[in-house]
Amino acid sequence: MNTIETVAVIGLGYIGLPTAAILAGNGIHVIGVDVNPGTVESVNCGEVPFVEPDLASYVAGAVSQHKLSASTETPSAQAYIVAVPTPFNADHTADVTYIKAAARGIAPKLVGGELVILESTSPPGTTQLLGDYLISLRPDLSLDGADGKPSIHVAHCPERVLPGRIMIELVTNDRIVGGLTPEAAQLAKALYAVFCQGEILVTDAATAEMAKLVENSYRDVNIAFANELSVISDKLGINVWELIKLANHHPRVNILQPGPGVGGHCIAVDPWFIVAAAPEEAQLIRQARETNDSKPDWVVKKVQEAVGETVSPKIAVLGLAFKANIDDLRESPAVAIVEKLSAKLDGAELLVVEPHVDRLPRQLAGLSNVVLQDLEPAVATADAVLLLVDHDDFREMDQQLMAGKPVLDTRGIWQ
Repeated sequence: MNTIETVAVIGLGYIGLPTAAILAGNGIHVIGVDVNPGTVESVNCGEVPFVEPDLASYVAGAVSQHKLSASTETPSAQAYIVAVPTPFNADHTADVTYIKAAARGIAPKLVGGELVILESTSPPGTTQLLGDYLISLRPDLSLDGADGKPSIHVAHCPERVLPGRIMIELVTNDRIVGGLTPEAAQLAKALYAVFCQGEILVTDAATAEMAKLVENSYRDVNIAFANELSVISDKLGINVWELIKLANHHPRVNILQPGPGVGGHCIAVDPWFIVAAAPEEAQLIRQARETNDSKPDWVVKKVQEAVGETVSPKIAVLGLAFKANIDDLRESPAVAIVEKLSAKLDGAELLVVEPHVDRLPRQLAGLSNVVLQDLEPAVATADAVLLLVDHDDFREMDQQLMAGKPVLDTRGIWQ
């Protein structure tokens, strides 16, 4: 294949749109594809449909230079990057519905020689599944040139970026590229080298898939240790924040900070893919997931204890995002906690403060006892305060507003 000049990015979410913008900013002609007409319209206007620092300037610049456009239809391109969701099913296996839908859009456009990269986080074997599915739709093509059929090149390159720092880490982080064939891996490496200043490490597709799952499972296990410490410390009357600070003075100890649970589409999801792939062997990984998934129920119990016998309490709930200073609510434990409180606290009014969104998410929008409110009036009128996300707005608020009120700080920012 000659130098890639045209790339279609399928899925313009938190990973797809930044990837499209950074490629376009480096001279590649990029067509973003999304099923949401609103997202397509926003991108074509040079606007960003979600909060991510620096992304807006990249998108606006690329659109104005006619290097980035968006469509609801998959175009012909030399390379395709699939960055669609991979949620898990009820049994914690991966739901590959969106990957297959992307493949159905790509398949009619293939003529042979194209590069297809799966960026979506997925269990080992999913890239092979994608390749096989494409060939089932286009039996005139092959994955390796067998029987003289034109080949397509399929690879996996998992994203490794932190929301809030995506535009920086897309460039600076090392990347892992795994191909179904060595040629596919090298072609993918060459494409990412257009913008990636980190080391690009080449392996096979299944190992690349597993590497991403292992990275997030490692973090999940360590967060579970911190969350379990917080529950134990509460029972023993110990300040967990002071405890961790003291323990971390040991030169070989670095305990993470506890929280109300684990959210986002990576750490809260990826470990389950390992558990599903090896259910008998993944004991520690499963326990970590269960520990972190149980933390929201513990927080709800602590809120119930804090309001006690208060009749029709008003509770200021600070934060809905899954981490600080972003608007991403995917798998957020804060959203789950508000849902549970709404159901369990009879007569309570939940005054939700989330400075990065202008409307409640679907799960909460229909609940009559949940309202979105500004910070100061919510805290001032509340009988109790529950902090779930360590947004800068909450760190900087006047703490005198909380004087005399029960406060449950699940992030330790006011300790």
